[in-house]
Amino acid sequence: MDHQSVQVPLPPHVLVFPLPIQGHMNSMLKLAELLCLGNLHVTMLVSDFSHSRLLRHTSVHSHFARYPGFRFRTIPDGLPDDHPRAGERLMDIMPSIKSVTAPLFRDMMIGANFLGTGTRRPVTCIIADGILSFAGDFAIERGIPYISFRTASACSFWAYYCIPEIIEADEIPLKGNGMDLPVKSVPGMEGFLRRRDLPSFCRVDEVNNPNLQLVQTETRKSFRAQALIKNTFDELEGPILSQIRAHCPNLFSVGPLHAHLKARLATETKSFSTSSGSFWEEDRSCMTWLDSQKSKSVIYVSFGSITVVTRDQLMEFWYGLVNSEQRFLWVMRPDSVAGKDGESQIPMELVEGTKERGYMVEWAPQEEVLAHPAVGGFLTHSGWNSTLESIVLGVPMACWPYFADQTTNSRFVSEVWKIGLDMKDTCDRVIIEKIVRDLMDIKKDEFQERANQMAKLAKRAVCEGGSSYCNLDRLIKYITSMIE
Repeated sequence: MDHQSVQVPLPPHVLVFPLPIQGHMNSMLKLAELLCLGNLHVTMLVSDFSHSRLLRHTSVHSHFARYPGFRFRTIPDGLPDDHPRAGERLMDIMPSIKSVTAPLFRDMMIGANFLGTGTRRPVTCIIADGILSFAGDFAIERGIPYISFRTASACSFWAYYCIPEIIEADEIPLKGNGMDLPVKSVPGMEGFLRRRDLPSFCRVDEVNNPNLQLVQTETRKSFRAQALIKNTFDELEGPILSQIRAHCPNLFSVGPLHAHLKARLATETKSFSTSSGSFWEEDRSCMTWLDSQKSKSVIYVSFGSITVVTRDQLMEFWYGLVNSEQRFLWVMRPDSVAGKDGESQIPMELVEGTKERGYMVEWAPQEEVLAHPAVGGFLTHSGWNSTLESIVLGVPMACWPYFADQTTNSRFVSEVWKIGLDMKDTCDRVIIEKIVRDLMDIKKDEFQERANQMAKLAKRAVCEGGSSYCNLDRLIKYITSMIE
């Protein structure tokens, strides 16, 4: 028998390329691992900065060592190492990637013969972050199949897509005007969307604002891809997914990715360990503190990896939490307060109130915290990963959105899914105290009941036969069909 005829063909080779920001990296790492479980070869292209943070604070390398078909490649993001990549300066990353990373990406792909070697094919499919349209340009020009992955919620993605119509209808809140006026130009959201619920990029002084134009053009370019991946599930955002499908029929909703990965690992390898994608060192002492608290008595407070608050806002939150008389676990990143003046003068009543009922850490193992029986609520910035983690674990939310898609997510949490409260655009200790009490005490049961129902739907979606489970199988078949 001819030896050649029994050679096993090499699997498809997917390049996964996230925007180098923690929230984007997190979900794309999970997707990469799910593709590895589907027996595909995966090259994960990450920025040097992201890679060094992952090496320092996670076990990501040893974790992925179990997949012989997986490897990391790194590329500069063009920013200096000491750049904060957070708060108001986060958006510096976009022009930097365009001028530095984009040409390097092209050279790397061509120079490495599209990253092919003797043991792996050249890249057969590029899954790029929907904000990195230059990766799509390259794929289209070279005839490589290209899939766009927008890591934000479907509801915010759809609002981004409708920006030209929002501008035409004069519904962009220019100079912050008429924030409570309804927005009628986003199909499917006419009944509840207000100007203040549009993605924060819509809060501009003029419609030719560069960031507004950027998200508008990048979003429209996502539809050049052969397919679109969303980290959501049909039962959560079905009506909005239908709106998107009218423009991009080849849509794969495969989320919540973190829960999906756990479910697949449990059946495939009998091992539950998943790797954290954290850029910060987790302080596990908070888990011991939670162990000594009563069931559902603690509100977990975290504003994610890029939110920066002023000292005044910090004080309002602190007073609101202490005055609510609820127990709280608060994550305060070392770089999360703008301007460090007078940091030492924390009023005595706050110090005492925190000693009595609170616990503070610089970073926490968030999924474990949300899964802890002592946690009964989440005061969150409404980032999409945090929102999904909360939904999967049935934890009601109090939302204080900061940036981008978060302003839309928080409206859906309060008005559509009714699993929490939205306090966007206010930072007042009296309101914070009231919202925390409502969530943790006064309206606790009604929120908890709905959150439990939503958690069941999320878990069902990622288990065998569920909507996201079937969609992922379809996605892997689709990627495999590209080489047949």
